[in-house]
Amino acid sequence: MDSVKFWAVVPAAGVGKRMNADRPKQYLELAGKTVIEHTLYRLLSAGVFEAVAVAISIEDPYWPELEVSAHDKVITAAGGKERADSVLSALKSIRDLASDNDWILVHDAARPCITSTDIHFLIDSLADDAVGGILALSSHDTLKNVQSGSILGTLDRSHIWRALTPQMFRYGSLKLALEIAEGNPAITDEASALELQGLQPKIVEGRPDNIKITRPEDLALAQFYMEHQHD
Repeated sequence: MDSVKFWAVVPAAGVGKRMNADRPKQYLELAGKTVIEHTLYRLLSAGVFEAVAVAISIEDPYWPELEVSAHDKVITAAGGKERADSVLSALKSIRDLASDNDWILVHDAARPCITSTDIHFLIDSLADDAVGGILALSSHDTLKNVQSGSILGTLDRSHIWRALTPQMFRYGSLKLALEIAEGNPAITDEASALELQGLQPKIVEGRPDNIKITRPEDLALAQFYMEHQHD
């Protein structure tokens, strides 16, 4: 374990259309900083990562203005059209630094409430695992299978988990899985790329305050969680 290193990857090339804002959601203000600044400083404060590779759109005018973009542990990579493209680009940006056996933790730029507790819990839970896995939450709501606005049936929620991030996999296996799956619309997160290879990532239960900023009302909720977190 002493020779294995940990790296964070943050895909941040999205535009966040559902926010109806004048800029991508990762650059909206939250408690005095941008969303992505909170996210990156929380990852850096965990004290486990060799570096954080951030995939940014090449036309992004906001990133260079942020102080964190010049942090000595932050590496900027070119973002891609889809999330998987951005993650793969970030992985390639550290290929001369990381080994195939190193662990990669991919985290959403729009999850600024991530805690060191969850990061360390994920690492401790999966450090000896052959595949890796993800933070997730079990579903407490009744879930409906819907088509064209009508309910076809009710799903068994005991088998349903909500995928969160970070998602933690070995550098070599994650890079290979994303390369093989390139262009596949079914790859909506890193775990799905590994699943496509016949692997079964583990589930590690995370904290419910690790929310993703998706809609305008999420900013107020994120600020509320930040004010009440003690991690």
